Amino acid sequence: METAFRRVFHEASQALDEVLAAGADSSRVADEVLSVARLVDANPTLRRNLADPSREGADKVALAERLFSGKVGDGALHVVRAVASHRWPSQGDLVSALERLGVESVLAHAQQHHRLGQVEDELFRFARIVEGTPDLQSALSDRRAGLLAKTTLVDRLLSVKAAPESVRLAKQAVAGLRGRRFDHAVAAFLDQAAARQDQVTATVISAVPLTPEQHDRLVAALSSQYGRQVHTQLVIDEHVVGGIRVEIGDEVIDGTVSQRLADARRQMTS
Repeated sequence: METAFRRVFHEASQALDEVLAAGADSSRVADEVLSVARLVDANPTLRRNLADPSREGADKVALAERLFSGKVGDGALHVVRAVASHRWPSQGDLVSALERLGVESVLAHAQQHHRLGQVEDELFRFARIVEGTPDLQSALSDRRAGLLAKTTLVDRLLSVKAAPESVRLAKQAVAGLRGRRFDHAVAAFLDQAAARQDQVTATVISAVPLTPEQHDRLVAALSSQYGRQVHTQLVIDEHVVGGIRVEIGDEVIDGTVSQRLADARRQMTS
């Protein structure tokens, strides 16, 4: 199913490439496509009609045009029409495609202004702050709280120092499309940011900060191993004791003292 989604998404994403190549305002396109994604996610009837595999693509495109023409710009409408024209594995996949294309437009805007790396770092740090602050985590995940209250909180926490794209993506993450948790949404956005830069992101967990020399050696080793540039996000954790733990996607390289002690204990008790 994931492979089917990737194939269809690749075809639909060409519409966004066309819009951005034509010089459309990527920030406006992002806002409007993400607004459509939230609307479709919140409206089961609309979602069902736009994703109905029994309807012809032209019929679904006409529906999208009736609903959104004049309400969003030509660039966003072109993207929405492309998404509607395809046959998606599920209704949720159509919403996912809209959100991913909106996020891609946010990232494109950041890249145009030479702050894509900054956005990636700020979004990662904010997610770690939320994870380590139970009250904040509760406030952003509370289903009883309205979206406006959550986005206002994000604005208050980030807007003064963070890049506008970081704030935009954090707000989108708290929207919780398809019931997705904040941390899962942020992780997906970070994956998109890394892919846009043709790199992979490694979370490096250490008891103390790495020296510049240690960091450079680690990046060189990981980049050689994965065949792509590796961007690191450092997390300081005093429980590590010594050594480092590296997480890249689902892969974990654990060279920490605490892990070696745990392995030794298991061997002694087995």
